Amino acid sequence: MKKIVVIGSSNVDTTLHVKDFPKPGETINASEVTIAGGGKGANQAIAAAKSGAETDFISRVGEDSFGEFMMKQLKSYGVSLDYVQATAGEDTGHAYITLNDEGQNDIIIDHGANYKLNAADIDAASNLLGKVDCVIAQFETPLDATIEAFKLAKKQGAITILNPAPAIEKIPSELLQLTDLITPNETESAVITGVPIKNEDDIAINAKKLHELGVKNVLITYGDKGSYISTDSVEKLVPAFKVEATDTTGAGDTFIGFLAGNLEKDLSNIEEAATIASRASSIAVQRLGAQPSIPTAKEVQDLMEK
Repeated sequence: MKKIVVIGSSNVDTTLHVKDFPKPGETINASEVTIAGGGKGANQAIAAAKSGAETDFISRVGEDSFGEFMMKQLKSYGVSLDYVQATAGEDTGHAYITLNDEGQNDIIIDHGANYKLNAADIDAASNLLGKVDCVIAQFETPLDATIEAFKLAKKQGAITILNPAPAIEKIPSELLQLTDLITPNETESAVITGVPIKNEDDIAINAKKLHELGVKNVLITYGDKGSYISTDSVEKLVPAFKVEATDTTGAGDTFIGFLAGNLEKDLSNIEEAATIASRASSIAVQRLGAQPSIPTAKEVQDLMEK
């Protein structure tokens, strides 16, 4: 069984279901309001656990009822909570999502306790980081914690996956040098490289620029078109599975968790792992909510065999 550590955010998602997004200055009615667990870190940890990997999560929640809710959610999906801390005086992170009838969303985040995660929290988990195959991180928690985690992971021989979301224009070169695989979506990649993606040729240019920044292996997710892989041995677009989307919230996180759960440490099977991850994501977008939509490994495998 693969052993994975995810460093990242824990958020509660409040979703407003609307026919369409409001225009500036417009007031509209929500048809429904739902609350579920979320946060890129928590979503990816749950996806990794549901892919079949033994998964630990390093995160912070608030000392509030939402923090208790998130802890219960994570535990129910099989994620280890040994390094998830309740932070005194802080609220649990919260995401406010507008979801339209086409399954597309807008998200605003109140980071709360997530921004209290620090390098000392990572050092406290140094023994854990020496026993894992893969460490995953995103940008919803402070960069110093991610850099420290990747340093320790590399020393111990684990691979590092950076999901640069939400995107920032200038990623510290130190972090990029410690990253084995970077996994932006097409929008995030364009922010990082400065090159908008309008077609597959633009993706190839983006991948080249990401290599030039210091990352050897690149995987750019491209919505319903698939994922573009650029490594020493693979340079291609892996097609997505065509489905009718109900809610795209958490689809990218499902992809990352299943990718990591199926990826060999030498990345030799990255195309196969991306195909499995794409199938998992295609199931998730047909369901509502981030964490509730994540499929099991058996569900994915059953569809892969059809």
